[in-house]
Amino acid sequence: MQTNENEMGLKKIMDMTRLISVVLLVLHFYDSCYGFFRLQGWTHAISDQVLNNIHKTGLFNNFHKCKLLALVFLILSLLGVKAKKAEAFNYRLCVAYIVTGLLLYIIGALVFVSPGNAATLTVIYVTITGTGYLLFIIGGTMLFRVIKHKLSRDVFNTANETFPQEERLLTNSYSINLPTKYQLKNKTRNGWINIINAFRGGILLMGLPGSGKTLIAKEILKQQIEKGFAMFIHDFKYPDLTNVAYNHYLKNKKQYKATPQFYIINFEDIQQRCNPLLPECINSITDAASASRAILLGLNQEWIGKQGDFWVESSINFITALIWYLRLYQDGKYCTLPHVIELAQTPLDKLFTILAAQPSLEVLVMPFVRAYEEDAGKQLIGQISGAAISLGTLASEKLYYVLSGNDFSMNINDPEHPKIVCIANNPQVSNIYSAVISLYLNTLQKLLKEQQQQPCGILLEEFANISWYNADKFLSVCRSYLVNVIMVIQDASQLILHYGEKQAKVILAMVGNIISGQVTGESAKQLSERFGKIMQDRQSLTINSSDTSLSKSRQLDYAIPQSTIASLSAGEVVGVVVDNPDQRINQKMFHGQVQHDFDALKKEEAGFKLLPKERVDGNAIRNQFMRIKLEVKAIVEEEMERIMNMPGHQTAIVRKNGS
Repeated sequence: MQTNENEMGLKKIMDMTRLISVVLLVLHFYDSCYGFFRLQGWTHAISDQVLNNIHKTGLFNNFHKCKLLALVFLILSLLGVKAKKAEAFNYRLCVAYIVTGLLLYIIGALVFVSPGNAATLTVIYVTITGTGYLLFIIGGTMLFRVIKHKLSRDVFNTANETFPQEERLLTNSYSINLPTKYQLKNKTRNGWINIINAFRGGILLMGLPGSGKTLIAKEILKQQIEKGFAMFIHDFKYPDLTNVAYNHYLKNKKQYKATPQFYIINFEDIQQRCNPLLPECINSITDAASASRAILLGLNQEWIGKQGDFWVESSINFITALIWYLRLYQDGKYCTLPHVIELAQTPLDKLFTILAAQPSLEVLVMPFVRAYEEDAGKQLIGQISGAAISLGTLASEKLYYVLSGNDFSMNINDPEHPKIVCIANNPQVSNIYSAVISLYLNTLQKLLKEQQQQPCGILLEEFANISWYNADKFLSVCRSYLVNVIMVIQDASQLILHYGEKQAKVILAMVGNIISGQVTGESAKQLSERFGKIMQDRQSLTINSSDTSLSKSRQLDYAIPQSTIASLSAGEVVGVVVDNPDQRINQKMFHGQVQHDFDALKKEEAGFKLLPKERVDGNAIRNQFMRIKLEVKAIVEEEMERIMNMPGHQTAIVRKNGS
């Protein structure tokens, strides 16, 4: 036991041992240099008598015998040293001192074979041997000050933050599998990101520009087409994703039970036409209200957080009345968004007259009619100007042409007629086109049916730019339709900005599969908390005057800290997946480098076939634009004439007071 008494006793023994070593060395000097001491008059009869007695013991029979015995006692005295530890010392430094001291201690005897007087040789010998002796003591003492236990040199705690990941390739009819390489302690291992159920809340693909999310999105797109998925693709940077979709569609047509059709909706370089207000999708005034909300919230994303506000709801009700009126008029023959836009520009007296004449619109229209008749101009303008002005931004010839056609419908997951639909966007005018795309999504979710035979994927690049106002509700039911939604965003703050904090949090919370590249700030913090904590090793080094204490412990800490997510390299991802009841994944969390064969990708893209081009005559586009304007004017005039000629309906004509 280490007690004060024991430590003091040990210290006395070591001091005595070292004193014996020093005495032996002094006796060696006195004997070997006796002539010098005698010339100096430093001898005495008593000391000579003592020296003779020692000679009889045989200690000085050999020149080095006493000297080596002094070294042995010195080593014994060093064995009990308990010096204060310090990180400044290491074994190399200690060995250097010991070896140098030992060499000087031994080779000092060579001085006596050199010519010179006794005094000079004695001084040199004692100096060299004494220096060697002192260096040996210093080196030996330092040796016991070296810290044997070294702390981990892993400055960023990288090895501690590693964890086992899924290394099995798990597949099924709908799975998406991405190969990875990941670190487990100091070893690099092969792993797999197995998204075996993308229908449970969809997939959130997140990452700052250049983090590699587009390559992952393309890989997901390829695998889904190879497995016979119907697809709806929002190509924000057209034709990036469309090229991939089209060429894999050509290669994998046989994977579908029925030959799929490929369509491109492009508002600038016109391909196919599709009416998002298809009469078959507007079966009630509720459907009209849903479409109206999709259009206006897409055009005015700041309204998303103001839903319920009087002015916002008034604008939505106004457009709802227009859509439902056109749906009822001649069984929806003119139920298109361009016709709605033109109808909104009709003089208010005529517009309110024909709307009020429709019994099913009376509840919606009467507040506007009263405001108009009572000459509440400012209030009325406030109610409808937001809608009319917003719709006016869509009044272009090409948009009118694309949105008024019926080349195909949005029931893309029909097993007998599956479709792959790509919608092109343009980052420079995305705020305009995204509103129309939101309307297409609103129509799409109504036409999707519970089809167990035909899986469907909705890939939305730059999802935050699309105001899919009821996306959270669709995510909760899409599993029933075998539909998965792949939402590609740069950062969660984008969703909060465009969708409002409440809806953005709901969307993020409902997503089942997350793949994230480098993100920062609140996004990185939320991901780190979602991934949870793992057991990590911790070390603590304590140095005192006599000993060193190294403590090791294990404690829970974040598996993937916020700082790690904020500093991911390109292609490096973190995330979590969900599993199936019959296909369990024990290691759902991952952190690794997605493996891409870049040479193969370049070769593949070099062999891509060009996208099909539709030649549309400019005159046809212009003529359609003018035709829609004339059709709306004709509808208004015919309806006004019909109302005026109906007996007893003259009073139904809306006029301002005093007119």
